[in-house]
Amino acid sequence: RSHFGSSFVHNFRCWVCSTYRAAMGRKKFLNQTDMQVAVIGDEDTVTGFVLAGVGKRDGQGNTNFLIVDSKTKRKEVEEKFMEFQQSKDIGVILINQTVAEEIRHLLTDHTAKGIVVPTVLEIPSKDKPYDPNADQVMQRVKVFFGGNIDTSDW
Repeated sequence: RSHFGSSFVHNFRCWVCSTYRAAMGRKKFLNQTDMQVAVIGDEDTVTGFVLAGVGKRDGQGNTNFLIVDSKTKRKEVEEKFMEFQQSKDIGVILINQTVAEEIRHLLTDHTAKGIVVPTVLEIPSKDKPYDPNADQVMQRVKVFFGGNIDTSDW
């Protein structure tokens, strides 16, 4: 056994151990494939997205979706939206436009802060026709195109 061999192996083991320990202390940066989609909406909308594979439930029973009906309090919707907004693993929040109207102040704050992730997308509700003038993403698109988008046939 040569002196070089044992020294090299020992140094390599020390380097691997120290690198491993250093990596264990770091927070993992989530990439795009780690991000989830959250859904807030009526029962049919949420059920459709859950059946499509969007729904998740962790060990504590927390979910990435909220079914909103006539019995759901606005405070509950606000709290769930804030939970999704502050979550590090939510990349997109889909919200029915009728529900979005109830918490419009939170959506306006989200947009005003320039928060990109999570992106909030308003989707049509089965109860009311989609109104692109109320959708903040569509307002940004309008500004981008000089405010000349005909939405009369939507």
